[in-house]
Amino acid sequence: MARITSAFLFVALFGVIWCNTVREKRQNNEDTPDDPTIDELCKNRPPDEYFRLTTEGDCRDVVRCDQAGENGVVRLAGVRCPNGLAFDIDRQTCDWKTRVKNCDKKEKPRKIMPILKTDEPICPEKQLACGNGECLAKELFCNDKPDCKDESDENACTVELDPNRAPDCDPSQCELPDCFCSADGTRIPGGIEPNQVPQMVTITFNGAVNVDNIDLYEEIFNGRQNPNGCQIKGTFFVSHKYSNYAAIQELHRKGHEIAIFSLTHKDDPKYWTGGSYDDWLAEMAGARLIVERFANISDGSVVGVRAPYLRVGGNKQFEMMADQFFVYDASITAPLGRVPIWPYTLYFRMPHKCNGNAQNCPSRSHPIWEMVMNELDRRDDPTFDESLPGCHMVDSCSNIQSGEQFARLLRHNLQRHVNSNRAPLGLHFHASWLKSKKEFKEELIKFIEEQLEGNNVYFVTMLQVIQWMQNPTEITSLRDFADWKEKCDVKGQPFCSLPNPCPLTTRELPGETIRLFTCMECPNNYPWILDPTGDGFSNK
Repeated sequence: MARITSAFLFVALFGVIWCNTVREKRQNNEDTPDDPTIDELCKNRPPDEYFRLTTEGDCRDVVRCDQAGENGVVRLAGVRCPNGLAFDIDRQTCDWKTRVKNCDKKEKPRKIMPILKTDEPICPEKQLACGNGECLAKELFCNDKPDCKDESDENACTVELDPNRAPDCDPSQCELPDCFCSADGTRIPGGIEPNQVPQMVTITFNGAVNVDNIDLYEEIFNGRQNPNGCQIKGTFFVSHKYSNYAAIQELHRKGHEIAIFSLTHKDDPKYWTGGSYDDWLAEMAGARLIVERFANISDGSVVGVRAPYLRVGGNKQFEMMADQFFVYDASITAPLGRVPIWPYTLYFRMPHKCNGNAQNCPSRSHPIWEMVMNELDRRDDPTFDESLPGCHMVDSCSNIQSGEQFARLLRHNLQRHVNSNRAPLGLHFHASWLKSKKEFKEELIKFIEEQLEGNNVYFVTMLQVIQWMQNPTEITSLRDFADWKEKCDVKGQPFCSLPNPCPLTTRELPGETIRLFTCMECPNNYPWILDPTGDGFSNK
């Protein structure tokens, strides 16, 4: 039985029950004077928040406040999770009963909010009011350390509410090559006319690189050239466990970009959303240390990060990235729109909504590029079908079941970009999806070859997109564009033909023996988060 991940899904499946529970209790004289009325229950409560009327029973029933009653009367809409599931109040969704730990709670905890906007100032200049009226210096708000007695200074810290948030885009203060922004994110760098902008396509893969997918990458990329005569390139966001570092070293030798997808890839999304500075440091800088050491990458080119589950880590993630000289993040998604968004720097405020479920987008100013993931339009027939929510990873486009549908998705979305502002088109994959059906791989290769017949489409890495944006160059001059020529030709031979198959253990993963394939010398232990070099623990 598949897990139900949205409260609205089970409402759709099982229907809405209009509740008169509160009124029925009063009619049966079962209530006490302290029982709340519907108006009291719904006061200041969002209409999409589900809560319980009682903690008795099997934890399946919840209600929400509905404003659409006759004559505007508020009523309760009751819903019930299917058998075997319970309602998780904190996450507002049905889940397996064994996973729900809050059946004793009636509602989500309510945070006390600071008083940020008032008709008349209630605090001295450069100070703001806590929820209890206490005045504190503005810079103490949203610094990840509660300073108000009621801790309200850390409860309004979104991109829109953070009182110390990054300013709106100011083109006079944001100039290439170091800074790029626009009010709505759609402006073309350098003011170049759209028909003179190369349509860049970034093909990226998330996860371990190993024997399961090396052959796939060979088939997609090898022997195909961009219009400037250079081989097409991709970006690989590699996770550590089960990665073959000899294969990663070979991808790097061929000019592909190696970026970081974390060290542990923990399967708890909350770990990433609420991760501390030190968590992000250990995960991303630790993973880069492993890649550079065991894939022998010494040119400083590992500068990109993508968060597992695309769960952005807020300001802490980006503070770490700046301190560790990462150049870009590629985790934030932009909602499907008429005109796609160009990558931007985070010196200024994001030009679009913080998209996705429970996202923790950065609110402050950071010297980091955001390689924004524009959602794809997944409609089978865009001229006829009603709008559908976009999808950011190709394999998250759940309606794509056949090669024909995949081919239509690729061509339609490319044309959306070509016919508007030619923002880079991101095609983001897990290799297993392309391997799940032979026709998916065949259609992608056919699409690539089809586009390379012209002279406008370039399949490049994330870093190559940034290089072009820092020095916007028209199509007619791209053959001599130096930054792209640097990785043009593949030279030399593979570093080794038989990598060391190091069978390793670590105290951090008791009972596991994992093979680490590398052309370099085997470490003492399997590298892990407390010991990224593999030298830290002694087995003697």
